[in-house]
Amino acid sequence: MTEKNERRLFGRQRRANVDGGREKSYRVYVTVEEDAQLRARAVVADVTVPRLLFESAMNANIETSTDRKGVIAELFVVTRLMANVSNNVNQLAKFANTEGQFPDTAAAVAAEYRTLAVKVEDVIDRLAES
Repeated sequence: MTEKNERRLFGRQRRANVDGGREKSYRVYVTVEEDAQLRARAVVADVTVPRLLFESAMNANIETSTDRKGVIAELFVVTRLMANVSNNVNQLAKFANTEGQFPDTAAAVAAEYRTLAVKVEDVIDRLAES
């Protein structure tokens, strides 16, 4: 395959024409610093700045920083709860070692741990999807 054909297949391509053309355009004002960042990202993506903005805006998997902060906060809460459960497990193990028997409350602690582990997996999955 020639280099020209490779660029046609894998390189930057124009969006397909539509009947009647595109009637609406948007103007975006940015600072000099923002312009430099947009241009750098466009170069890395091998697209123009307008194409970068369009594709970013049309992406169905948009995640705001507020969404991400909420998920991270939830992960911290669950992590703190797991630390509490871990402390309880240590206390149960100490009791079992000194008394020679496993306490009745151990089953409830194990169930709580399993519930928290599922929550951690859910949060991690949501972070991975973003």
